[in-house]
Amino acid sequence: MQVIPVVDLMNGVVVHARKGDRAHYQPIVSSLCQGSTAADIVHTLLGLYPFPSLYIADLDAIQQRGHHRPLVDALLAAHPRLEIWIDAGLHSMTAIELWQHERLRPVLGSESIPDINTWHQLSQACANRHILSLDFTFAGYQGPVELLDNASLWPPEVIIMSLPQVGSNHGPDIDRLKELRARTPNHQLYAAGGTRHLADLKLLNQLGIKGSLVASALHQGSLDAASLHSLGGI
Repeated sequence: MQVIPVVDLMNGVVVHARKGDRAHYQPIVSSLCQGSTAADIVHTLLGLYPFPSLYIADLDAIQQRGHHRPLVDALLAAHPRLEIWIDAGLHSMTAIELWQHERLRPVLGSESIPDINTWHQLSQACANRHILSLDFTFAGYQGPVELLDNASLWPPEVIIMSLPQVGSNHGPDIDRLKELRARTPNHQLYAAGGTRHLADLKLLNQLGIKGSLVASALHQGSLDAASLHSLGGI
C-alpha cells in the first residue's frame, strides 16, 4: 500500500482542502510543524517518512488564475530524489509544456478536460507519463463521460478523486472504489479523499487499491511514522 502525501497550494501557501469548497480553504494548521509554507510542509513530511512521491494540487492553476511553477521548481531542487505528481488543471498543450520536468508526473484531472478529443491530444503529449484523475464532486462525475465509461482510454495509474470526502473525516469513498475496482482489474487505482488512519489503508489494500493520497491524517497525527513504516507488511 503506497501512501502519497498531498500538498494543496493556493495563493502561495499550503491550504487545508475540505470537501472541494475551494473558496473557503484556509492555510493549513499542522501538528507536524508551524507555518504553512510549502518548503516547511514538504520538509516536515519527508522527515516523517521518506516518501518517494508527493502529489501537489496547484489550485490557482486548476482555477486558471496563475500558477506555482517557480515554487514547485524550488521543491524539486531542494529534494533531488523526490517525484512530484502535479495536478495543475492541465487542459491544453500550453499547460502541458509549462510543467515539463523529468521528475514531474502530469496528473490529467477529468474536471479540467473539456472533451474527449482534448483528452486524446493531452495524453499523447504526455508520452505515457501521465496519471488520470477521475474527479467526483457532490454533483457527481466531472469530465467527458466517454472517459469515465471506457477504461481502455485510461493510463495504467488512475486516481479516484472523491472531493466530498476530502478533509471530511468520513472515510474513503468505499462504494465507488469497489465499483471501479470491479470494472478495471488491471489498472492501479489510488484513493483520494477521506483516508483517516491505518485501518482505512488496510481496508483499501484488501479491496485491491494500490495506494492512497493523504493529507489531513498526516497533519492531524492519526497516521504517524509507526503506522507508515508498518505498511510494508500489508
